[in-house]
Amino acid sequence: MVRPLCALVLLATPLFAADPWVTLEPAKDAKGVGVGKHVVLISGDEEYRSEEMMPALAKILTTHHGFKTTTLFAIDPKDGMVQPNVKTNIPGLEALKDADLLVLFVRMRNLPDEQMKHVVDYVESGKPVVGFRTATHAFELSSKTYAKYHWTSKEKGYEKGFGKQVLGETWVNHHGAHKKEGTRGLVAPGEEKNPILKGIEAGSIFGTSDVYTVNLPLPGDSKPLVLGEVTETLKPDSKAVAGKKNTPMMPVAWTKTYTGSGGKAARVFSSTMGCAEDFAYEGTRRLFVNGCLWALGLEEKIPDKTTVELVGEFKASQYGFKKNDKASQYGFKKNEDWKPGKAPQEYFK
Repeated sequence: MVRPLCALVLLATPLFAADPWVTLEPAKDAKGVGVGKHVVLISGDEEYRSEEMMPALAKILTTHHGFKTTTLFAIDPKDGMVQPNVKTNIPGLEALKDADLLVLFVRMRNLPDEQMKHVVDYVESGKPVVGFRTATHAFELSSKTYAKYHWTSKEKGYEKGFGKQVLGETWVNHHGAHKKEGTRGLVAPGEEKNPILKGIEAGSIFGTSDVYTVNLPLPGDSKPLVLGEVTETLKPDSKAVAGKKNTPMMPVAWTKTYTGSGGKAARVFSSTMGCAEDFAYEGTRRLFVNGCLWALGLEEKIPDKTTVELVGEFKASQYGFKKNDKASQYGFKKNEDWKPGKAPQEYFK
């Protein structure tokens, strides 16, 4: 069931004319666990439709849990419209100055120093970070100023950049067959009582985004929570693939800490799952929302079954690269309904 957006649209509407981002305020009488806290969600990838998933997550966090949310997009500077293929511009990153949580779903962004500085200042401050899917290879920077955050960094002590150092892994490879084999999330042994997994029914974590390869073991204090069972098809009732792809299974969600330059350790929740289609599955949504609550230190307030009902309109487009708004370079035929060039507010209906 999709819940109407109602008053949230009215709250956000005045911002649209001037700002290429969307801020949602909770209702005045909101009593959720997020009241008084600000979550900044940054989208910007040209493959997995983060510009669709992140607004849907923001609406859940604000409507059901009382958070103020600000959602940022890759924006074409020529017209102010959302354009994931523009890798050099995510306006509004100043919002991180008063953010309590950063949720990142970007891919190989080459941001200018004046924008990247806001990300670096936040990450190094010791505040919590949540990263989805391509956040493992979030930055591909041409500037030398923040070169160590590049996903292929060779800087001593910061090898493989932001993804490896902060989230726990950089881009390695596809472990499941891309666009052919899906991901079913299984609870890692011993983590059955982890608060992030509360209320998640067996088999309810699913995604059409395939399992990513990670190097085992994950670094430092990383703790795998969910293992990705590779499925034969992209359907949630699919059988598991037989053979070595599932022995061992790759972690697809884990927690860790990251100590920034200021010396403060931040909580980090990472998942290599994530695309708009993945977010259509209730168990996946609950995993992501609970991960945000845990990152903020709110694990004792995670209910037996966190509310993750979709708010307003949500129609997930099929993922895949597009060039010049034509067919996917992978040959997908069903994603022609995905058209960049929308205004930010169009994702908040």
